[in-house]
Order: sequence, then C-alpha cells, then structure tokens
Amino acid sequence: MPHQRGTLYLVVGPSGAGKDSLIDGAKAALGTDEHYIFPRRYITRPANAGGESHIPVGNDMFSTMVERGDLLLHWHAHNLRYGVPASVSEHLAQGRNVVLNVSRTVVEDARAKLTPVKIIYITVSDEILAERLRNRGRESKSDIAKRVARAREYLITGDDVLMIDNGGELNHSTTIFLQAIGAYDAAQKYKIS
Repeated sequence: MPHQRGTLYLVVGPSGAGKDSLIDGAKAALGTDEHYIFPRRYITRPANAGGESHIPVGNDMFSTMVERGDLLLHWHAHNLRYGVPASVSEHLAQGRNVVLNVSRTVVEDARAKLTPVKIIYITVSDEILAERLRNRGRESKSDIAKRVARAREYLITGDDVLMIDNGGELNHSTTIFLQAIGAYDAAQKYKIS
C-alpha cells in the first residue's frame, strides 16, 4: 500500500522572531518520532559561527551542489547562501512530515513543486524583534533597523498560512507550533510538562 505523502512545513518570518527556538522545542517534544524530520540546512557559514546546527559548505561547493541538483530549495540572504538537501523529497514521498526554516523568498517555488505545503509564519512586535537582534550581538544598529523594516515588507498570505505570535512565553508558542505541524499528542504533553 503506498504511503500518503508527507506535508512540508515551511517555517518563515524575520530573523530574530524565534523560528529556531520553536523548531528546537518541537524537536525535543517529538523526540524520536519518525513521522517528523527536521533536516539540517547547508549554509556558507563556518560551523563555529553560532546559531543553528548546520552543514557548513564553501561557496564553490555550494554552486556545485546547485548545479548537480543536490538542493531542493536554495536562497541567498545576509551575505550567506542556504540550501535544503534534496533528500527532503524522499522523506515526503515516504509519508514523513518535514519541518524547515526557510526564506520567505522560496515559498512560491515550494508551493509550486512540493505540495502539500503549510507555511507557519512566525511574528513578533517590532520592539521585541529589535531587542532580540540587539541581544544576539551580530548586527549593527543600522542593520537592526533594516531588518525590522524588512520584516514588514514580506507578508505571505494564503489558505496554507498560519501565523504564530512568538512574542510571549516560549512554552506557549511551542505548544501552538506543535499543534500547527499536526503533532497534537506531543503538544498536549508539552503543555502539561
């Protein structure tokens, strides 16, 4: 009997909204649940640069990977290149749900070729976003102002979009995030713990 195709959950929103924190919380709550995959991204950033656990790759190798078709989705942001492994297609075909942090710029491409797709749009107020960016200490004051302004430029809409405000307690937002990816049992346990 063929598998029902898995759902691709694209987690989008401005840098500093807490996408990685919600994904990390969901990973911890789901543990070894084989129905959910959280693939690491290829990024042209050193492994020790901080932030998410990723697969570091140089610019030349990244270009080669694009040419060979090793990446399902890829984009350029903030002087870095990001890529999603092509193996994501296999997981979806085998009925697994895949949760990915991606740029809002690749949503239309993903919608066109990877249905079913659900977009989880993470938001916070401008004040919280600016504070989080200041606290992580990677951006200058002018860069923070640009990122906050850019956060309002790319609003994604559609029946496949769910907005989550991550400006409050992380545990509350993580519970809502788990529900958004269809992990209701894990969300209930997470809420209770």
